[in-house]
Amino acid sequence: MTLTIYHNPRCSKSREALTYLEENGHKPTVVDYQKERLTEKEIQTLLAELGYTAEALVRKNEALWKSDFKGKSLTEKELISALTEYPKLIERPIISNGNQAVIARPLEKLITFLK
Repeated sequence: MTLTIYHNPRCSKSREALTYLEENGHKPTVVDYQKERLTEKEIQTLLAELGYTAEALVRKNEALWKSDFKGKSLTEKELISALTEYPKLIERPIISNGNQAVIARPLEKLITFLK
């Protein structure tokens, strides 16, 4: 199974998921989405794989979300644009196999996804 992890190396949950994958014989493609910003099309693809709306992918406890976006009525397209422009708003880590994806938080979600 070819896996991609959308990874933030500063996030302990993201590091934990990457370590788990590597320790269990997986060699995922690592995308540091903070450095390599995702395009709107890539986010749309991940949303389809996750079965999520853009709002469900937002880290709502981020200070940026609270200060700039909370309480505003944003369209799906506007939310995707915000996720593209401000990648720290993206929930993490996301693991994709190219057909389906999971937010591996808690780690048990990743373990179930790999079965």
